[in-house]
Amino acid sequence: MKKIPLEILGLSSSQSQSGSFALILGEKHGNRRLPIIIGMFEAQSIAIQIEKISPNRPLTHDLFKAFAEHVHVAILEVVISDLKEGVFYSRIVCSDGATTFEIDARPSDAIAIGLRFGVPIFTVESVLSEAGIILSDLDEASEEDEDDDDTDEDDDDNEGETARPAKAPEAREPSGQVSLDELTKMLAQALEKEDYEKAAKIRDELNKRNG
Repeated sequence: MKKIPLEILGLSSSQSQSGSFALILGEKHGNRRLPIIIGMFEAQSIAIQIEKISPNRPLTHDLFKAFAEHVHVAILEVVISDLKEGVFYSRIVCSDGATTFEIDARPSDAIAIGLRFGVPIFTVESVLSEAGIILSDLDEASEEDEDDDDTDEDDDDNEGETARPAKAPEAREPSGQVSLDELTKMLAQALEKEDYEKAAKIRDELNKRNG
């Protein structure tokens, strides 16, 4: 199965779940984003490694790295391999020089460890197709809304100026009473505000409707 390379785009704190964070992964050669909700400790461990901060005492993921190096096991890559009932699964691909083997892990732990070894992060198409957020579709929807709002404007007066953005609907929790078009606008608004946790919830609701 073809592996799709990812990169870490950022971390944002959860607004509804105390102690949780949204880890945002982006498709390296595409326009899809993959938000994953993770715990505070894992988010801290990832942030520390990204910022190249050395803690006074080793964290659990630092301990894993030290142990692996001591027993001459190398980490080759991290793969977010599956999504079942809203839960992400991942594998850490390792080698002892003679054989290659895989370890099951939560994506947050796998990525925290992978960062310490400087290895690539991958996923597969089935995961991105189900849980990924496609930015280009949202951009096109926003442009269409802007065109509708500017219908009565004088085009000559607006030449060379940036079109004013369409007014986005108020962000609400997705429900069966909200239309698909409004859900799409809410998703665009959540992404604009970098509220990736809400974006993930709206994405899940859209997937249910389209399923």
